[in-house]
Amino acid sequence: MPPRKDSSTSSAEDAVAATKTEDLATHTESSTDALLTTNHGVRINDDQNTLKAGTRGPSLLEDFHFREKMTHFDHERIPERVVHARGAGAHGVFRVYEPMGALSKAAFLRDPAKETPVFVRFSTVVGSRGSTDLARDARGFAVKFYTDEGNFDLVGNNMPVFFIQDAIKFPDLVHAIKPEPHREIPQAAAAHDTFWDFISVTPESMHMIMWVMSDRAIPRSYRMMEGFGVHTFRMVATDGTSRFVKFHWKPLLGVHSVLWNEAQKISGFDPDFHRRDLWDAIDQGHFPEWELGVQVVEEQDEFAFDFDLLDPTKLIPEELVPVQRIGRMTLNRNPDNFFAETEQVAFHIGHVVPGIDFTDDPLLQGRLFSYTDTQLLRLGGPNFHEIPINRPLAPVHNNQRDGLMRQTINQGKVAYGPNTMAGGCPFQAGIAAGGFTSVPVPTTGVKVRERSPSFFDHFTQARMFFLSQTAPEQLHIIKALCFEVGKVEILAIRERILFALAQIDGTLAHAVAKGLGMPVPETIHPPLNQQVPADGDVEAHQPTAVNRDAALSPALSMLTAPIEGVATRQIAVLLTEGFDRANFDAARAAIIGAGATIKTVAPHLGEVTDAAGGTVLADCSFLTTASVLYDAVFVVDGAASVDGLGKEPDALHFVREAFKHCKAIGAMGEAERLLTQAGITPNGDPGVVLGQSTSGNHEAFLAAVAVHRHWAREAADVMPA
Repeated sequence: MPPRKDSSTSSAEDAVAATKTEDLATHTESSTDALLTTNHGVRINDDQNTLKAGTRGPSLLEDFHFREKMTHFDHERIPERVVHARGAGAHGVFRVYEPMGALSKAAFLRDPAKETPVFVRFSTVVGSRGSTDLARDARGFAVKFYTDEGNFDLVGNNMPVFFIQDAIKFPDLVHAIKPEPHREIPQAAAAHDTFWDFISVTPESMHMIMWVMSDRAIPRSYRMMEGFGVHTFRMVATDGTSRFVKFHWKPLLGVHSVLWNEAQKISGFDPDFHRRDLWDAIDQGHFPEWELGVQVVEEQDEFAFDFDLLDPTKLIPEELVPVQRIGRMTLNRNPDNFFAETEQVAFHIGHVVPGIDFTDDPLLQGRLFSYTDTQLLRLGGPNFHEIPINRPLAPVHNNQRDGLMRQTINQGKVAYGPNTMAGGCPFQAGIAAGGFTSVPVPTTGVKVRERSPSFFDHFTQARMFFLSQTAPEQLHIIKALCFEVGKVEILAIRERILFALAQIDGTLAHAVAKGLGMPVPETIHPPLNQQVPADGDVEAHQPTAVNRDAALSPALSMLTAPIEGVATRQIAVLLTEGFDRANFDAARAAIIGAGATIKTVAPHLGEVTDAAGGTVLADCSFLTTASVLYDAVFVVDGAASVDGLGKEPDALHFVREAFKHCKAIGAMGEAERLLTQAGITPNGDPGVVLGQSTSGNHEAFLAAVAVHRHWAREAADVMPA
């Protein structure tokens, strides 16, 4: 037992203890001259790179600093996910088109007659569970395949690249983009100082910044966005041949977005917009579909590109390696319970089946550790695989026992191997029996905390992406940057961002600078590569990126993709008392016949009387809905109805706002007067379809809807709204 404290010395000891406590509190505060340490006070020499076997080698388990940093990060929040907290999910099936044994021995890719069940979770990244669906953000696109050989999780995003090259920087990225900790503001937004401060000294992020500032970051629907595996994986054929592969999901509805002004308003009218859209589509039988595509690179071509396949901030242009579409996924059932399924589903990039394997991508390597570590806390322990949504269809036999929330009731007294008391069971599975074996990739190298020099070109692909966009898409990127960086209060951060943009494209940088009311700096201090090692050698730590012109990649533009029709588009039909029934019926038949959906919008709910005394029910009133919730607007003919709508300020605003957001508008017969009253002058705009109500212009209207947005309208001198 410790000696009893004498009362005569207690005050002195208490004073020492108080001083010690004060010292500890002081030492944990931020300081302008502090040196980085572990949680146990060990000074860290390199916080930018995981410990690897050679600069391109696999990450090593002995990296105590990475494991401590990532473990602490994974356990920061309870109970929601640290990232991807805001999500929606659905059940479905996947079927491969043709046997793919020459590419992968995975059973679910070798049998076209086999339907593999899947569960998909879409999500934003930054916001909390209660945030809006329409934040400017990357979107998670995670698919769990319940194959006969075990679960395979393809855990990706709607963008093919990422902010960082090494997983050790993931806690820093997320800490920077999350609400600033002193005031928990802003929610689900990147437009603040800490995020752009991090970006301004992390040039490897600039390619991803181009994607996040593009329209890809504000999708029209989960059903209308692409998905990517991000990393380079390996596939192993039935003959043992290994190839590199990139995974893609291509939506059959096409890839579409909304305008930023539109997204902000949707967040107010319906923050559950994407979640509701997915649920309603499946509930109505409009099952979303994607094709699974792969880009395949032969082993001997690993170094054939001017970028590194292991670099997660790079993509393979489709013009260099085409995407082969090998199968189709259909989402056909909504969850029965959001918490039990969508919230408790646990994805892990390390859940693979024979025929799919990893590479030494340092971001992928870190994720292999992080995901299990996260689930241990979020789902209460090591048995999260027994939650129904996570259970594999394949039988499970191993010697793992007990733990919190264990549900399996194991029989017998043998829980170890090798053994004789259970006849040696469960046996290790050989290759012939479908046992998983890793690709025998040679690995040699000195243990280092470094990054391969092949990772140091941070701007070429960012430039390729920007220059591959159409003029409207480039304008949206510029506006997004002006909005985001315009919210940054520290001038030096803005200057560093402008300098980084100038490394991508001078026109881009000067356009953003004009919006910020600043010049583009010719030099910057501190340098973009701010993290300086003890010896002060910036170049050795992270060399300044080169800037080469890459060939343009039209596949990176959403607007160059083929038009996919109007299936499942939401069209608002405006009317009030005295509307023309024939025009309404013809429009409704044409719209529904094309696979789109209509909502009747009137000044009031309930019955609306047509000119002949018949009625229809209004689905919404101008008070309960808004133009931003629809893909297009159709104004029904009828003199009395048009007169009535013209007396409704909300009806005039409805069509003005739809016009401002570049949507298709149909107005036939008398309905054209409403557009004139709203200040809309078509002037040959192909997105404004006019004509007599009996002229059959509904097909022209639907063709205008299929274009999705008529971006030329943004260049108009006068925009009513």
